[in-house]
Amino acid sequence: MLTRRSLFAATASGPILWYAAVDAALADTPRDILVMVRHIGDVISFDPAEAYEFTANEIIGNCYRKLISPDPDDTSRIVGDLAESWSISPDGLTFTFRLRAGAKFESGNTVTAHDAAFSLHRVVKLNKTPGFIITQFGFKRDNVESLIRAVDERTLVVELPEKRASSFVLYCFSAAVGSIVERAAVLAKQVGEDLGNQWLKTNTAGAGPYKLLSWAASERITLVGNPHYPSLARMRRVVLTHVADSGAQLLILQKGDADVARDLGADQLRTVAANPDLHMVSHSQGTSCYIALNLAMPELAKAAVQQAVKWAIDYEGIAANITPNIWGVHQAFLPIGMPGAISDRPFRRDVARAKALMAEAGLAGGFAVDMDHYSVWPFPDIAQALQANLAEIGIRVTLVAGDGRQVLTKSRARNHQMALFRWSTDYFDPHSNAQFFCENGDDTDASPLKVMAWRCHFQDAELTAMARNGTLEGDTAKRLALYGAMQRAFFERGPMAFMLQRNEVAVLRRGVSGLKLGLMADYTKYGALEKG
Repeated sequence: MLTRRSLFAATASGPILWYAAVDAALADTPRDILVMVRHIGDVISFDPAEAYEFTANEIIGNCYRKLISPDPDDTSRIVGDLAESWSISPDGLTFTFRLRAGAKFESGNTVTAHDAAFSLHRVVKLNKTPGFIITQFGFKRDNVESLIRAVDERTLVVELPEKRASSFVLYCFSAAVGSIVERAAVLAKQVGEDLGNQWLKTNTAGAGPYKLLSWAASERITLVGNPHYPSLARMRRVVLTHVADSGAQLLILQKGDADVARDLGADQLRTVAANPDLHMVSHSQGTSCYIALNLAMPELAKAAVQQAVKWAIDYEGIAANITPNIWGVHQAFLPIGMPGAISDRPFRRDVARAKALMAEAGLAGGFAVDMDHYSVWPFPDIAQALQANLAEIGIRVTLVAGDGRQVLTKSRARNHQMALFRWSTDYFDPHSNAQFFCENGDDTDASPLKVMAWRCHFQDAELTAMARNGTLEGDTAKRLALYGAMQRAFFERGPMAFMLQRNEVAVLRRGVSGLKLGLMADYTKYGALEKG
């Protein structure tokens, strides 16, 4: 019979020691400790100025607060977090934030505008992977301190070097990279000019409901409640344990050695649905699955062929038979839940229509093409379904599986023909996806903007102009309408076929509640977690 210790040792990638002081004979996890099994091997750093991976951003979302945040009930609205109010100058260049009184860091010290200014300064000065979300407004090492400054303990002024749409600015400041760190705590750990980066890789200095207690790479992450947060977390500790295999995650959950499982596949979820001791919670994610067509291949450069591919796909069948509960049909480049997203589904499987389009392109006899795809589930299964769908209209697909690095490296060099990708929006603003898929003002190898439109040699002057104009439109309603028009134009002219949107699913044991999943990783919240 498997004991708790042998079960974890057999399924995790390393020893699981969080429960060393807990009686191993207990049938369930302790009431004030919540154990979550999931894949956490992507963590590189917990520094908000550096972290860019899913797990780390989720932890940041629970250990830090930001000035502002999207309203979870209406994502077209921004609401205050550490900021109780803000104003924008008539010329749209100056944003003034008034911080709430009394918010405290995990150290017990009060959050001030000086901390907020320092946090944004270090994002720009360090300029790590997510730094572009802030630096794209023109902030640089030599101007950021004069443009972003604390006027007093509770007033922060942000001056833009050049005008941008106000909603664009606010949504970017609500990203995980906009998290506020405690200036004194971070500078006390500074080494050289690293602004505390090495220390914040494995520690937190935030004002969220939890703080990081420990991290063992690809083993576990342990959070403890922040006693200075206004509403105390109901779980004394939250432990994330690394278990890569979804079948092992389900077994551990069923045995009572975990309270929540986060990475179950379609087969495991079918089992869960029949188990009264388990229940699911879910939320749509800002992650899409799509096929990208490289227009450097003459056959794929034909607009009729691009449309034929879109009409050949069995969207509903793929979602129902390969990715039930996890990936659902969505055909626009903005995922549902993002500002400006539309729910239009103009395409369905229509083989006759797709064949007519192939004939219109002068390719009734079809052609051969390679399709690169990730080697991890569900992409091999989706790729095989697409191979069968496209064969019906004469497109003979050879599948080329590779790990994520291989597939991405090939596409970044513009050497793919077809490729099956997943894409997660970088930040909670429509420009993130609109630019990535639509903007290509320079198709040469010297282009500074090597987004997916460039990688596929897709140049559309109107869509490029719309993407750029979207960052300037000051009227939020007009701005979001512009993105709706872009998505509908993309249905007709874009060389990418969007098929599915990811749905984050967590499975909880009976009596466990309060896990709030979000569209972005840092919007998933643990503060209300409890065990009945």
